[in-house]
Amino acid sequence: MSVAAEEAAEEIGFTRAMSRVPGPVVVTTTVDDSGRRWGFTASSFVSLSLDPPLVTVSLDKKASTHAAFAVAGHFMVNVLAHDQSEIARRFATSGVDRFAAGDTEPLERGLPGIPRAVVRLACRMHEVVDGGDHSMLVGRVLDCVTSQEREALVYVDRGFVRPAAPPAAGPR
Repeated sequence: MSVAAEEAAEEIGFTRAMSRVPGPVVVTTTVDDSGRRWGFTASSFVSLSLDPPLVTVSLDKKASTHAAFAVAGHFMVNVLAHDQSEIARRFATSGVDRFAAGDTEPLERGLPGIPRAVVRLACRMHEVVDGGDHSMLVGRVLDCVTSQEREALVYVDRGFVRPAAPPAAGPR
């Protein structure tokens, strides 16, 4: 097997393996100096540090939003609720006005946010880290808003799912 064929097989295997790993679905938003809103759907979002409070969101370097986020001073991570898959799809679609549906509004620190998200994290850009074909946006969390009434949307096996409810605690 040639080196190129071997690398292609490894990439396919890696892609297939990572599709099996469930993750939260987030829409990350910002507004540039001219007031234009930007946003994208990401399934790669993790907590990085407690002290200081840092999170990371990964963004494809070829994405139309990359340039805006690479220089953004602040951004918001909106962890979507189980009934918000349409928002996730829209913010993942190129060539559409992702904000046209009117389900975002200026929230914490004036950043465009999704009011009914399970979690909203307003962040100051801490660092943009090279990550191969993606950039990792590292944000210092400034404000946290959470909802206990809604369940998060999860992405696994190339589809959106609602988490199963935990079993009721019974007598032992």
